[in-house]
Amino acid sequence: MSVDSNLNLTDTIKDVLSPEEVLNDYRLVYESRQASLLGRREVLTGKAKFGIFGDGKELPQIAMAKVFQPGDIRSGYYRDQTFALATDISSLQQLFAQLYANPDVEAEPNSAGRQMNAHFASRNLDAQGNWKDLTKLYNSSPDASPTASQMPRLTGLAQASKLYREIPELEQLTQFSRGGNEVVFGTIGNASSAEGHFWESLNAIGVIQAPLVMSIWDDGYGISVPNEFQLTKTSLAEMLSGFQRTETERGFEIFQVKAWDYEALLEAYTAATNLARNEHVPSIIHVVEVTQPQGHSTSGSHERYKTKERLAWEVEMDCLTKFRQYVLDNELSTEEELAAMEKTARKTVRDAKNRAWKEFQDPIKAENEELATLILQAASVATEKQTLQELAAELKKTLEPSRREAMAVAHQALLLLRGVDAPEVDRIRKWRKEKKAAGEYRYDTYLLSESDLSPMKVEHVPAQYDAEPEMQPGFEILNRAFDSLFGRDPRVVAFGEDVGQLGDVNQGFKGLQEKYGINRVMDTGIREATIMGQAVGLALRGLRPIAEIQYLDYFIYGLQTLSDDLATILYRTAGGQKAPAIIRTRGHRLEGIWHAGSPLGMMIHALRGMHIAVPRNMTKAAGFYNTLMQGDDPAVVVEVLNGYRLREAVPTNLAEMTEPLGVPEVIREGSDVTIVTYGALCRIAMEAAEQLASCGIEVEIIDVQTLLPFDIHHKIVESLKKTNRILFLDEDVPGGATAYMMQQVLEVQEGYYHLDSEPRTLTAKAHRAAFGDDGDYWSKPQVADIFESVYGLMNEVDPVRFPDFL
Repeated sequence: MSVDSNLNLTDTIKDVLSPEEVLNDYRLVYESRQASLLGRREVLTGKAKFGIFGDGKELPQIAMAKVFQPGDIRSGYYRDQTFALATDISSLQQLFAQLYANPDVEAEPNSAGRQMNAHFASRNLDAQGNWKDLTKLYNSSPDASPTASQMPRLTGLAQASKLYREIPELEQLTQFSRGGNEVVFGTIGNASSAEGHFWESLNAIGVIQAPLVMSIWDDGYGISVPNEFQLTKTSLAEMLSGFQRTETERGFEIFQVKAWDYEALLEAYTAATNLARNEHVPSIIHVVEVTQPQGHSTSGSHERYKTKERLAWEVEMDCLTKFRQYVLDNELSTEEELAAMEKTARKTVRDAKNRAWKEFQDPIKAENEELATLILQAASVATEKQTLQELAAELKKTLEPSRREAMAVAHQALLLLRGVDAPEVDRIRKWRKEKKAAGEYRYDTYLLSESDLSPMKVEHVPAQYDAEPEMQPGFEILNRAFDSLFGRDPRVVAFGEDVGQLGDVNQGFKGLQEKYGINRVMDTGIREATIMGQAVGLALRGLRPIAEIQYLDYFIYGLQTLSDDLATILYRTAGGQKAPAIIRTRGHRLEGIWHAGSPLGMMIHALRGMHIAVPRNMTKAAGFYNTLMQGDDPAVVVEVLNGYRLREAVPTNLAEMTEPLGVPEVIREGSDVTIVTYGALCRIAMEAAEQLASCGIEVEIIDVQTLLPFDIHHKIVESLKKTNRILFLDEDVPGGATAYMMQQVLEVQEGYYHLDSEPRTLTAKAHRAAFGDDGDYWSKPQVADIFESVYGLMNEVDPVRFPDFL
């Protein structure tokens, strides 16, 4: 299924490919088209909810598959079904299993029914969550639906090959790379090429000069919107011409080829792949004259927005039609032989569809039959006998059952059986409980690592100190911690704006580029989305990146990549892939709208699937980095921006100490009010506590340390049982992270039952922090604000002892 990657392009394709291989290509193209047609029909008849297919793009994907080798990586989107079939990333039966959302990972290995059809992901981990040998696999990074979201991770996936080639210490990691020879293949549609992620990613890859072959399938439309409304110039190749490399300037090699031109496609993909694999020169292949025979998806018809002339042209220029004619014109087969092949192909696709449907439905039908039997047995001891019998009968005759419907029937049956004390009713309850648990396993697992490498399982090694410890500024403690990480693990790389030569704006990486080289401590441009993409792609290929967003206020630039891609990788592949990247950033107390942000509520809710650590000082931060580097989950560490110059005691075991995730620390004991906070406000809360103590109020201050996970041992509610009053404190907007913390303590930990006063929150204002000392004073919680909030609680309890003084 491959063209010689060292094909001399002075040879003709006819000299290289046998007639048998060309006919096999036609068979694959035809089968893929039939899968698209049949898949659409399955949606329209109600067997599947939604369908999106790759019709019209089959032939260029055959050409791409021919140069794709074991170890290579795809980062594409939901049009690449022919490529998936040609590389065995997916089978016909698996295509339909995903269309039906079969939750059996053996039947649907891409996502175990968690993603809609045509979202591909190779299973790169074994059942224990350990890496397989990626150099022996046809690798597909996990697809995501948001347009162009596959682009940022391309940066890291391709850069990994460069690092594996250029960092000698990585040569031992032979399960991830063969000397950096792996090529990354990206795909995107013409309309998504208008997204910022597309341009930012190409720019980053052009700077890095990483081995990428980027395919753009250009059918002239973005759903109903033609290119003239998408792009400044209707020709993407013309727009991209500025990326063209020259004899003196780096860049891309750019090809433009027609989607129906079999020989030209093979030549273009062979040339582009040779450049990428051998010289690490990236290429862009702009595939034009692409058709889309069924329109964008099953949610609409393209006849509504395409002219009759355009529709007629698409029929004439369809790559399947043109390829068929190519086979006949070159006398590689006869009309009769092709007709017979097509008949066999239609049956092959239909049989695969039927097997997938049967494999999906049989277990559900068996469960329904079991439930119906249990309901009939219970009907014999119930007053609502006839209604229950009718319920069972309806369940039995359902032609295309779902587990959701069966759960609703079980609920209805138990409602009818209220008050009936009988073993027959207990059996229905047991059935429902078991099926509910099974459903939770199918759909509620793999948000975070469940392997032995989970950072939640890392042993806590407390910091140890000399009797008279050495004192250093926080940034120097971090610098020493990072130095030890780099020294003991060659997989660790760090990058971001000003990280390399400068050592980051706060000197955490000072001197480490000089010590470890520019391929391990790297500067990047100002491009947060692709910095996050680098982290994703490198981590998917076995490296341990620390990617820096310089300030927390800039986090939003990279949030989409983190939220839609990194945070969901383990979940949307049902444990098939992981990307343990660490995102480093800083924020909180610096003054001004753009450098004082603490948008933790936004992050908490957008980044489920990642850990979020909020250390109060740099020693704690170092402990979290040590913990996370021993684990296999992605995480964010938010350092306190004005803490780098504060002096801290240096642990004697800085390289070995770890901080546990989800374990708060009581940093001041008290009996009257519990203050729950984190990060920069720990120090300010401690100042307020001293003032409160002078008035006879003893507060207990708890540093939550991590927001995801949050207090896994319910330590905070134990404090609340003692104080019966609580204040949630942070610098987020009102209703942000404080509301989350309140829900965790009062609802999850059942702290509500231990309150003697209303729970309170104290946050920053809804507006951004104003500049200057006075702006900060009226924007963020101060010592006086904390004092007043806590004192007010005690004033309500005992106004005589704590009289109002304001």
